[in-house]
Amino acid sequence: MATEEARAGALDGKVALVAGATRGAGRAIAVELARAGAVVYATGRSSRTAGRSEINRPETIEKTGELIAEAGGTGTALRVDHLDSDQVRALVQRIDRDHGRLDILVNDIFGGDAYARFGTTLWEHDLTGGLRMLRMGIDTHAITSHHALPLLIRRPGGLVIEMTDGTAEYNAAYRHHEGFFYDLVKAAVQRMTLAQSHELAPHHGSAVAVTPGWLRSEKMLEAFGVTEDNWREATVNVPHFCIAESPVYVARAVVALAADPDVARWTGTVVSSGQLAPLYGFTDTDGTRPDCWRYVVEVQDRGLPADDTGYR
Repeated sequence: MATEEARAGALDGKVALVAGATRGAGRAIAVELARAGAVVYATGRSSRTAGRSEINRPETIEKTGELIAEAGGTGTALRVDHLDSDQVRALVQRIDRDHGRLDILVNDIFGGDAYARFGTTLWEHDLTGGLRMLRMGIDTHAITSHHALPLLIRRPGGLVIEMTDGTAEYNAAYRHHEGFFYDLVKAAVQRMTLAQSHELAPHHGSAVAVTPGWLRSEKMLEAFGVTEDNWREATVNVPHFCIAESPVYVARAVVALAADPDVARWTGTVVSSGQLAPLYGFTDTDGTRPDCWRYVVEVQDRGLPADDTGYR
């Protein structure tokens, strides 16, 4: 699956729901799943007609739909608040009416980092914002899976992808730099993956958590004052940004998993884009294979000078 040609058609006949596809990894995943042949339902809250979500970013779910079409894929972009159970129920009912099946569910809803107060203790952190993070990063996933899984298990081979941040090994220690609420969300996503893998097993389904590395999301590029074309300029001030990856990289990881007839070997685990790239033969958009989480452990967290040699 190393080329566009190899990915094209890999998911023909499959139906996918990417929840949280307005920007970043979710948007790229929706586009790449559609490029591979899946019929994709992409959801988010920020909309040209309804306005921005509380994240207050300019990206819209309608633009995601346009990018799917530009990629030659088939998709439907819908404004859905995944904290609203009725909206999610209606979404799944629509998918059922349209296709009578759901093969791939990607839970990528979050945005709670807007409330994060990195470097603070639990008692110093704004409580309202912290609890909102839990709602956005945990409740949304639970609500979506609750409504979507009965449709997904209708056919064997269903796959749930839980998007997270950090490998299981890295997140085993408390992520004190990110703080109590952020750490709790990511630990919960790993636990939700394990739970769903157990409950899907009798239905021959799988659940896998996937983490990107240092993601060059729209927000990250904007914060560093660069674009996807000149992102390496940011390494002058933040040298470890050299290990960053585009959203397409983790999207290709998700496509590889979804197209793998033996995906059950990964069920219940957390995998990274950098870990899967050499195994499935895909690359980032520049032809490299950044392995961010290995780099973080072996270089960044040890206080060594930035050097991505051997990690791409």
